[in-house]
Amino acid sequence: MSLADLTLARWRALDTAAATRFAEEAARRVGGRLLRVEAAPHLGGTLHRAVIERAGERYALIPGGEVAIGFDVDAWQPAPEQLVSYREESLAGGFGFDEDPRVHLAQVMTPPRTAALPAVLMAVEPRELPELPALVPALLAEQGLRVPEPDEWEHACGAGAGTLFRWGDGFPAGVAPYGAGDGPHRPPNAFGLHIAFDVYDTAEMTSDPGSVYGGDGGEAVCGGYGTLLEWLPLATANRNPSTAEFLYGPEGEGMFEDFGVRPVIDLD
Repeated sequence: MSLADLTLARWRALDTAAATRFAEEAARRVGGRLLRVEAAPHLGGTLHRAVIERAGERYALIPGGEVAIGFDVDAWQPAPEQLVSYREESLAGGFGFDEDPRVHLAQVMTPPRTAALPAVLMAVEPRELPELPALVPALLAEQGLRVPEPDEWEHACGAGAGTLFRWGDGFPAGVAPYGAGDGPHRPPNAFGLHIAFDVYDTAEMTSDPGSVYGGDGGEAVCGGYGTLLEWLPLATANRNPSTAEFLYGPEGEGMFEDFGVRPVIDLD
């Protein structure tokens, strides 16, 4: 089996020795070096994290194949505390949100779907945007890199989890979705990416100008939208359309450094 055939299902089925061989081949192909391969519990089984260094930047190996992404809002059953937050904080704040939180989620979450994706290397940490977003693809291309597609970003973040967040459907009580502190949003995800961990600092562009993921620049927190909506920008399928409008609009021209991009290396 070659790297081109490395699907998520096959990657999950590999033992550590086999996963290491694939990771070594990926590192060799891009002129990098393998830093580590480690096994971590994931969705009732085990998933390996393979981290490769290239030109001083760390990348995680992201298997592809036919993957399920997006979020089924109609099937979502909010926890009691999430409903309380929405009703007593979001609705009471007079922001004009619909009585049903599902209506709001449907406006900001991508629908459930499948996508056929290649195996790639994706940067463990996002880079700060070095220039206006329209210029970033060309700058990355000069380094043999590219901007992730929206489907690739969602798959890399969720790693096959169909839950609201990459770690599950809930969020910890008494913990903020930003700054220091413990919580399921802080550690690396199943593929080893440091992703969607701070609503202020982790809004990332993709190849689609209408799809910015991983954060909202603190809009919901600063706006006092309520706990559920403060955490929602960290949801895997939350594409933050208002954040995208800000980034690509005239207001974002002087603040693009507050956004990020996660470089991708193709393995084909």
